Amino acid sequence: MSFSPLVLSGSSGSNTALLLVGYLAIFFVLIYFMSIRPQRKRQKQLDSMLASLEIGDSILTNSGFYGVIIDIQEDVVVVEFGSDRHCRIPMQKDAIVSVEKPSDAGAEE
Repeated sequence: MSFSPLVLSGSSGSNTALLLVGYLAIFFVLIYFMSIRPQRKRQKQLDSMLASLEIGDSILTNSGFYGVIIDIQEDVVVVEFGSDRHCRIPMQKDAIVSVEKPSDAGAEE
């Protein structure tokens, strides 16, 4: 039993190459829309959230701690943690995961 190698003629070889390029293009488009684009969108949302930080905002850190911002510097915020409000820790803005603006109780009544 002998096997002959696959011989591609001129037009068949170019069709195979075009098909391979088409598959690769579709693959890269899928990767872009499934991973790169959502990551960029999330980063823009995070940047706008960090730009809108104000003193008195309640925050959640990436380590799971809740606190209140008491001072804002360029890349550092000072946050009060705990119910007694004596634990003040400076931390990087990048460690903030979510921000909740304080609601005005007097404005709602």
